[in-house]
Amino acid sequence: QVRLVESGGGLVQAGGSLRLSCAASGRTFSRSTMGWFRQAPGKEREFVAAIFWHGDKTYYVDSVKGRFTISRDNAKNTVYLQMNSLKPEDTAVYYCAADDIWSTVVAGRSDYWGQGTQVTVSS
Repeated sequence: QVRLVESGGGLVQAGGSLRLSCAASGRTFSRSTMGWFRQAPGKEREFVAAIFWHGDKTYYVDSVKGRFTISRDNAKNTVYLQMNSLKPEDTAVYYCAADDIWSTVVAGRSDYWGQGTQVTVSS
Protein backbone atom coordinates (compact mmCIF):
# COMPACT_ATOMS: atom_id res chain seq x y z
CA GLN A 1 0.00 0.00 0.00
CA VAL A 2 1.40 3.36 -1.05
CA ARG A 3 1.29 6.06 1.58
CA LEU A 4 2.40 9.68 1.76
CA VAL A 5 2.55 11.03 5.29
CA GLU A 6 3.07 14.72 5.96
CA SER A 7 4.45 16.15 9.18
CA GLY A 8 5.87 19.37 10.54
CA GLY A 9 2.81 21.58 10.50
CA GLY A 10 1.81 23.73 13.43
CA LEU A 11 1.12 27.21 14.72
CA VAL A 12 3.69 29.92 14.07
CA GLN A 13 3.75 33.70 14.23
CA ALA A 14 4.02 35.78 11.10
CA GLY A 15 7.62 36.00 9.99
CA GLY A 16 8.43 32.61 11.42
CA SER A 17 9.47 29.37 9.76
CA LEU A 18 8.32 25.79 9.48
CA ARG A 19 9.69 22.76 7.70
CA LEU A 20 7.23 20.25 6.33
CA SER A 21 8.20 16.69 5.53
CA CYS A 22 6.44 14.08 3.42
CA ALA A 23 7.58 10.51 3.84
CA ALA A 24 6.56 8.01 1.20
CA SER A 25 6.22 4.29 1.67
CA GLY A 26 4.96 1.35 -0.32
CA ARG A 27 7.01 2.17 -3.42
CA THR A 28 9.98 4.26 -4.34
CA PHE A 29 9.43 7.74 -5.73
CA SER A 30 13.07 8.35 -6.55
CA ARG A 31 12.16 8.72 -10.24
CA SER A 32 8.92 10.62 -9.63
CA THR A 33 7.98 14.26 -9.41
CA MET A 34 6.81 15.31 -5.97
CA GLY A 35 4.95 18.42 -4.99
CA TRP A 36 3.14 20.40 -2.34
CA PHE A 37 -0.34 21.85 -2.48
CA ARG A 38 -2.39 23.75 0.05
CA GLN A 39 -6.03 24.42 0.76
CA ALA A 40 -7.21 27.30 2.88
CA PRO A 41 -10.70 27.35 4.44
CA GLY A 42 -13.31 28.15 1.85
CA LYS A 43 -10.82 28.06 -1.00
CA GLU A 44 -9.83 25.58 -3.64
CA ARG A 45 -6.68 23.56 -3.35
CA GLU A 46 -3.74 25.35 -4.97
CA PHE A 47 -0.35 24.34 -6.22
CA VAL A 48 2.60 25.47 -4.08
CA ALA A 49 5.77 23.80 -5.34
CA ALA A 50 7.11 20.81 -7.26
CA ILE A 51 10.46 19.12 -7.66
CA PHE A 52 11.65 16.81 -10.40
CA TRP A 53 13.06 13.41 -9.50
CA HIS A 54 16.69 14.51 -9.72
CA GLY A 55 16.08 17.65 -7.70
CA ASP A 56 17.55 20.07 -10.23
CA LYS A 57 14.21 21.28 -11.51
CA THR A 58 11.83 23.06 -9.19
CA TYR A 59 8.77 25.22 -9.69
CA TYR A 60 6.89 27.52 -7.32
CA VAL A 61 3.70 29.48 -7.29
CA ASP A 62 4.54 33.19 -7.42
CA SER A 63 3.19 33.90 -3.94
CA VAL A 64 5.84 31.73 -2.26
CA LYS A 65 8.88 32.39 -4.46
CA GLY A 66 11.84 33.51 -2.39
CA ARG A 67 10.22 32.32 0.84
CA PHE A 68 9.63 28.58 0.35
CA THR A 69 12.13 25.95 -0.77
CA ILE A 70 11.27 22.45 -1.88
CA SER A 71 13.88 19.71 -1.64
CA ARG A 72 14.03 15.94 -1.56
CA ASP A 73 16.08 13.06 -0.25
CA ASN A 74 15.56 10.10 -2.57
CA ALA A 75 17.42 7.75 -0.25
CA LYS A 76 14.77 8.49 2.38
CA ASN A 77 11.87 8.65 -0.11
CA THR A 78 11.06 12.03 1.44
CA VAL A 79 10.27 15.51 0.16
CA TYR A 80 10.53 18.69 2.23
CA LEU A 81 9.10 22.17 2.15
CA GLN A 82 11.07 24.81 4.03
CA MET A 83 8.79 27.76 4.66
CA ASN A 84 10.33 31.05 5.79
CA SER A 85 8.88 34.52 6.32
CA LEU A 86 5.47 33.00 6.81
CA LYS A 87 2.40 35.19 6.38
CA PRO A 88 -1.15 34.76 7.70
CA GLU A 89 -2.28 34.08 4.13
CA ASP A 90 -0.09 30.96 4.13
CA THR A 91 -2.50 29.40 6.61
CA ALA A 92 -3.85 26.21 5.08
CA VAL A 93 -3.75 22.45 5.11
CA TYR A 94 -0.66 21.42 3.17
CA TYR A 95 -0.72 18.27 1.09
CA CYS A 96 2.05 16.24 -0.46
CA ALA A 97 1.58 14.75 -3.92
CA ALA A 98 3.58 12.40 -6.13
CA ASP A 99 3.37 11.10 -9.67
CA ASP A 100 5.68 9.88 -12.39
CA ILE A 101 4.74 12.75 -14.70
CA TRP A 102 5.76 16.35 -13.97
CA SER A 103 2.77 18.01 -15.62
CA THR A 104 0.36 15.75 -13.78
CA VAL A 105 1.74 16.82 -10.43
CA VAL A 106 1.70 20.52 -11.28
CA ALA A 107 -1.85 20.24 -12.57
CA GLY A 108 -3.00 18.68 -9.32
CA ARG A 109 -3.87 15.32 -10.84
CA SER A 110 -1.33 13.17 -9.04
CA ASP A 111 -2.08 9.54 -8.40
CA TYR A 112 -0.81 9.76 -4.84
CA TRP A 113 -1.72 12.21 -2.09
CA GLY A 114 -1.09 12.57 1.60
CA GLN A 115 -3.73 13.38 4.16
CA GLY A 116 -2.38 16.84 4.91
CA THR A 117 -0.83 18.79 7.74
CA GLN A 118 -2.23 22.02 9.15
CA VAL A 119 -0.18 25.19 9.03
CA THR A 120 -1.52 28.19 10.91
CA VAL A 121 0.22 31.56 10.81
CA SER A 122 -0.92 34.12 13.34
CA SER A 123 -0.59 37.85 12.79
